[in-house]
Amino acid sequence: MITLIVIGVIVVILAFVVIGAYNKLVALDRRADQSFADIDVQLKQRNDLIPNLVETVKGYASHERETLDAVTAARAAAAGAGSVNDKVQAENRLTGALGRLFAVAEAYPDLKANSNFLELQRELSDIENKLAAARRFFNNAVAEFNAVRSQFPTVLFAGMFGFGADKPFFEVDAAERAAMNAAAPSVKF
Repeated sequence: MITLIVIGVIVVILAFVVIGAYNKLVALDRRADQSFADIDVQLKQRNDLIPNLVETVKGYASHERETLDAVTAARAAAAGAGSVNDKVQAENRLTGALGRLFAVAEAYPDLKANSNFLELQRELSDIENKLAAARRFFNNAVAEFNAVRSQFPTVLFAGMFGFGADKPFFEVDAAERAAMNAAAPSVKF
């Protein structure tokens, strides 16, 4: 009789541990998904703004066709990306192309003084700031999910529940970081 009670208590404790681990993984998974949706909102706003920016620059710098085409192609690739990894890579290419576009704009004083261009640039800067905050929130949610998924006892059950792999972070890769740094204009006084 005591053996059955002990076994019953152990089974109940294990059930609570398993249920708790599952619920924690589900909550963290949903938080990461929701935070990526926040990134998607900012990316959509940025993608909606880019054609106006390209058209404004095109009016002043029509012979910079290669740069304008690169921005347009990068925007199309970013809009069509599906998975988190694809979106990260496409957005990194778009960020690099935008950096090159602003470097081109530096060569045109009339463009830099154009109120429409300045407003578009301000809006893009605001979106980029919001996007950076959303990426930090997403990466934090992913780090927390990955940590809990890897901790004991959750690691014992994560695979059974369909949480077998780490979620990817939203990071700028080394090649794109180098391209963005190369495209940055230098300021001298």
